[in-house]
Amino acid sequence: MDQINDQRCRELLVSIRKIIQAIDIYSRNLNKTFGLTVPQLIVLQEISNRKEICVTPLSRHTSLSQATVTDITKRLESKGYILREKKEGDKRSVYLSLSEKGHDIMKTLPPPLQQTFTDGFYKLENWEQLMILSGFERVVHLMSAQKIDASPIMATGPIDDQ
Repeated sequence: MDQINDQRCRELLVSIRKIIQAIDIYSRNLNKTFGLTVPQLIVLQEISNRKEICVTPLSRHTSLSQATVTDITKRLESKGYILREKKEGDKRSVYLSLSEKGHDIMKTLPPPLQQTFTDGFYKLENWEQLMILSGFERVVHLMSAQKIDASPIMATGPIDDQ
């Protein structure tokens, strides 16, 4: 029985490693091809979807901290992808929108990896979704990772350094 358990454990660890590698490969290709990180892609897409948005709601919609979103938007602005604008009568709020260059790159960007995952996950039967969720929650617990705060963004490395 220990041999079967050892084999199953190895297979699970290999599967986890493959997931990590898939995320890392996607992140590296995105950065190499477009000069963007996954969090930057997520922020750009959210701004594109909303047409115009302030940092606080953008932070909520992307599940990233306000400080992280502020850093990301500064980088995106320096690359010429977004515009910051204060509205008359509302001098405290800064509104973010895509620049022409931002609209252009949005036409060529791939979907975020989590979108590909989500599309496939939604196609599964309810019972299969629940099995997968239960299994992953158990793995998180087995790895003593339940207290780690994480956003639903598939990226390797710290999100804040993006």
